[in-house]
Amino acid sequence: MFTAIIHGIILAFGLILPLGVQNVFIFNQGAQQKPFIKALPAVITASVCDTLLILLAVLGVSVVVLANAVFKTILLGAGILFLVYMGMVIFKSKPASSEEPAAVYTPRKQILFAASVSLLNPHAILDTIGVIGTSSLSYSGLERWAFTAACIFVSWLWFTCLAWAGRAAGKLESAGLLIAINKISALIIWGTALFLFIDNFL
Repeated sequence: MFTAIIHGIILAFGLILPLGVQNVFIFNQGAQQKPFIKALPAVITASVCDTLLILLAVLGVSVVVLANAVFKTILLGAGILFLVYMGMVIFKSKPASSEEPAAVYTPRKQILFAASVSLLNPHAILDTIGVIGTSSLSYSGLERWAFTAACIFVSWLWFTCLAWAGRAAGKLESAGLLIAINKISALIIWGTALFLFIDNFL
């Protein structure tokens, strides 16, 4: 069982570490929201969505869903359009100043965006199914659930730490830094949308 737990931790960190749309959004919310507790809707939503995807992958349900070519095309198209829209919103958002309140996301908007970048992210879904789902087949019984729990634990830990890292950047009280974070975040999101479009529709 110890081997399954270590395997799950290493594998989950390997999948979640690369700079993707989900990570960028959580970091951005950590930087923008004051106090930190106001970034929790995004952190919790992303963690819950990852938990759901991991459970679906291990149980094999999502493999059946993605086998449907029409559904996969709709998922990709909706995901690309949403990424373009979210990039525009983040690019235009401004940090707080003493004269002007920040255009920070409400809890409802955080939940909507965090769920969208998690559940409408084809790469995240395919990675979860192709890697975690496939790797879980090496185990059975309690070992399989220990592997699954380790992957889920890493997601919760990572998103929390990522938001804290964003908070550290936001505490520098540099409007220029926060604007730069927004611009870079938007460019990464648009780049991801472009890559998905070229990779799947051209």
